[in-house]
Amino acid sequence: MSSSPSFDPVRIGIVSVSDRASSGTYEDKGLPALKEWLGRALKNPIEFEPRLIPDEAAVISATLIELVDAGCSLVLTTGGTGPALRDVTPEATLAVAHKEMPGFGEQMRQISLRFVPTAILSRQVAVIRDKSLVINLPGQPKSIAETLEGLKDADGTQVVPGIFAAVPYCIDLIGGPYLETDDAVCKAFRPKSAIRPAR
Repeated sequence: MSSSPSFDPVRIGIVSVSDRASSGTYEDKGLPALKEWLGRALKNPIEFEPRLIPDEAAVISATLIELVDAGCSLVLTTGGTGPALRDVTPEATLAVAHKEMPGFGEQMRQISLRFVPTAILSRQVAVIRDKSLVINLPGQPKSIAETLEGLKDADGTQVVPGIFAAVPYCIDLIGGPYLETDDAVCKAFRPKSAIRPAR
């Protein structure tokens, strides 16, 4: 056995919701952005379950259930959270929820408001289904990174915490794997009693 630390493996569902990208009209940027950020932020070995689907509530709900049933401890969606008629991701997510986690959406809007006043139009939600945390993220790659990571000033001091800082402890509480983050990207916050000693 090697002496390098062993991190719990984690299965993560990543879902890009877009009529145009799923039909091939344009290239999907959501899935690559999610993969890239999670690959930087987590020290755990990750098995991704990617899905590219249209803005159809029934398809979104079925996809979320499928990913939770497949053992994904975390499911991140991107796209379909605005006020447009085809934007139904939050409704489809709430339809499969066992618990709502409103703090995630509140914090995402707080972060985005630092950049654009139209952040109040975003309707992202987060929910728990079984032992999985499901979070709707914004559609733009830049916004995905900002909401997950938060805002830092020129010195690298955290000004507004990103939502991902709370994700590992949430997953602890629902019985998932112990996620370990790269502090340079996003420092996970846990109460002292919940922190595992370094291995």
